[in-house]
Amino acid sequence: MSLYFAYVMVGLAIAMPVGAITVEMTKQGLKNGFIHGWAVGLGGMTIDCALIILLSTGLASILALPIIQIPMWLIGAVFLLYLGYDSIKNADKDITLSGERVTKSFFSSFKNGILVAVSPGNLVFWVNVFGVVLAKNYASNESHFIIVALGILSGILLHDIGLLTIISITRKALNRKMIKWLTIVSGILLIGFAGYFVYEFIQSVKLYI
Repeated sequence: MSLYFAYVMVGLAIAMPVGAITVEMTKQGLKNGFIHGWAVGLGGMTIDCALIILLSTGLASILALPIIQIPMWLIGAVFLLYLGYDSIKNADKDITLSGERVTKSFFSSFKNGILVAVSPGNLVFWVNVFGVVLAKNYASNESHFIIVALGILSGILLHDIGLLTIISITRKALNRKMIKWLTIVSGILLIGFAGYFVYEFIQSVKLYI
């Protein structure tokens, strides 16, 4: 249990910094409520679970190859640019105020979470940081690997629920115009992340020219 709770704290620490997933969760939480914000988080965790399975099978070394990682920077930039543009373009659409019925589908928000999570930032982080930790625990004790993985995922889940609870409470005090402008800010941040990914892609390519 001590190992589990230690990695719950690690999972919380991972999720705390503001990243593309956090921005998208916040946007969906403000526009459509807790469930849709959580759908984004679940989409992100689906990719996290897939990466844990891949790491346990020894594919971390393949994911760490430059020929795999470099194109992923560009692919991730395209996904985030699309989501950022869509956020700004449709900032005044699909806004559901507290107490109103949500028309947007759960799957749509879940899909956005997957698109944001399939980014090099997330992949590189899991492979380079937790790839070593998970691989070490898997090699020494398979049950330890499962406990560590569950602890990290539980920490991320606790962060998502806590963040979205705060957003749900705050949302009750916001009107449609305020949510619209917060959505535009979210879109700008996502485009900013896309620009950073393009920069990393260019820097990575320069190393091999």
